[in-house]
Amino acid sequence: MLVLSRRSGAIEHRQFRDFPSLLAPGDVLVVNTSRVIPARLIGRRSNGRPAEILLVHPEVDGSWLAMVHPGGKLKAGRTVAFGEDAVAEIAEVVGGGLRRVRFSGRLDAQGVIARYGAVPLPPYITRAADEQDRDRYQTVYAREDGSVAALTAGLHFTPELLEAIKGRGVSLAEVVLHIGPGTFKPVEVEDPAQHVMHAEWYRVPEATASAINAAKSAGRRVWAVGTTVVRTVETAARGAEEAGGDGAAPSAAPAAVRAGSGWTDLFIRPGFRFTVVDALLTNFHLPRSTLLMLVAAFAGYERTMAAYGEAIAREYRLYSYGDAMAVV
Repeated sequence: MLVLSRRSGAIEHRQFRDFPSLLAPGDVLVVNTSRVIPARLIGRRSNGRPAEILLVHPEVDGSWLAMVHPGGKLKAGRTVAFGEDAVAEIAEVVGGGLRRVRFSGRLDAQGVIARYGAVPLPPYITRAADEQDRDRYQTVYAREDGSVAALTAGLHFTPELLEAIKGRGVSLAEVVLHIGPGTFKPVEVEDPAQHVMHAEWYRVPEATASAINAAKSAGRRVWAVGTTVVRTVETAARGAEEAGGDGAAPSAAPAAVRAGSGWTDLFIRPGFRFTVVDALLTNFHLPRSTLLMLVAAFAGYERTMAAYGEAIAREYRLYSYGDAMAVV
């Protein structure tokens, strides 16, 4: 685990078992309890050739938004079959790389996921997902199905480590944000302000809002485990109408976190003024990712790049199954 100071830029190299020592009594550690679903479906097109559907989230009418491959071939009206049990029809091309798909046949969408779904490992992991990934690609506190990528910062925790953290007088608080393209879609434009963030669903329970607001009032720190937690609580402190996608907060003053649920497309990048999060636990992220931009906004661009250079020089493991970085 690399530990980076926001104030001085100082870097320490620790083991993740040392993480509880970074916390102080009265701190609040906020975790995302979303669970990764086996959202990657491999089927056959009508011509017998393979096709991939990555489910993103369900719609109220029973259809699903999804990403597909090959995108140029899967136009509206095309179908993908899964054995003899089900067929997914591309009902609509909705833009932003997404399709609306509908399932028909003996299995509904949940049945197709259960029988044919695979854990959606990122493309830089070139092996096929196996049964071990169904457990390893989850946090130990994951409970609510909905994410299509791992909550990587939380993968380091064990039940024993969480108990040690609580034993230090640290409060654990929970939020939910179901990871979709808004988190993992790379920035492909030269001006990040032109990047379109896909909205992702989140929920902040009343108990979590109260714990965060009490900690802020008492001058205690709020820790975010992962960039999804940062986006969730910073959204909840602003309201959906202010969170938007412009990456800039209206004020640097502390803001009360409001309980509730909704959709966020908040894009945090350098220039953003944080009002809730005081410390961040994260992994090392891909270039041109919104995740790396969020870390650079929180720690400062130069310090973030220096930390990444140090991590690479010391052969840290990067990305989803990689090592941790704490920004304090």
